[in-house]
Amino acid sequence: MSIKSIIPNSVTCLNLLSGCIAIIFAWHAGEVFAGLSGQTWAFIMIGAAAVFDFWDGATARLLKAYSEIGKELDSLSDLISFGVAPAMLILNVMLLHSDNPLAYGALIMPVCGALRLARFNVDESQTSEFRGLPIPACALFVIGYCGWIERYTYPGTVVSLAVTILISLTMVCNLRMFSLKFHNFNFAENFRRYVIIFAAIAFILCFGIAGLAWTVLLYLLLSLADSRRRH
Repeated sequence: MSIKSIIPNSVTCLNLLSGCIAIIFAWHAGEVFAGLSGQTWAFIMIGAAAVFDFWDGATARLLKAYSEIGKELDSLSDLISFGVAPAMLILNVMLLHSDNPLAYGALIMPVCGALRLARFNVDESQTSEFRGLPIPACALFVIGYCGWIERYTYPGTVVSLAVTILISLTMVCNLRMFSLKFHNFNFAENFRRYVIIFAAIAFILCFGIAGLAWTVLLYLLLSLADSRRRH
């Protein structure tokens, strides 16, 4: 392993560690740490993992330090931070409001996430677009949904489990979804990406962190509309 490859891999490990810490806080969602609830700390750590997930790829491109180990490490880290951690979060949020054992159905999320990542690693067609919802977007939806529960109301374990199952299944569906990465800043070429950015700002201003869930739903709807237009 070259010295250059150690740098992006170290950033990836920070992604993994952030996910592990998020899992710990998720199991203490109702407790308070340094003035913030465990649930809020879990939000923060999953968000930190997303930042590290972005920067490990950016660092690898900058240093031209691509490696198969880095690719596999990234997938393993993503499964923990964006599959297991959000599943533990929504599971414990449901358990905070009810002792219904159906809450454990949230474990479908890391299963679908693992399938999603495995398919991505062997599917060479997923370069400029994705097949199924990317796992970090699923994690952001969970944060937004938990934020909605915290700000508004708990809709019940059955509804919350149904929402969890549906968003998990979008990761393994065959819906073609456009990439959110910018290759240039041309407005016409990146119109949908700009729509997502401006909509995310508007949703968060209106609904707080719950706006993340609406942003992911908009991303799904735009991808569905684009898929139907092409066919």
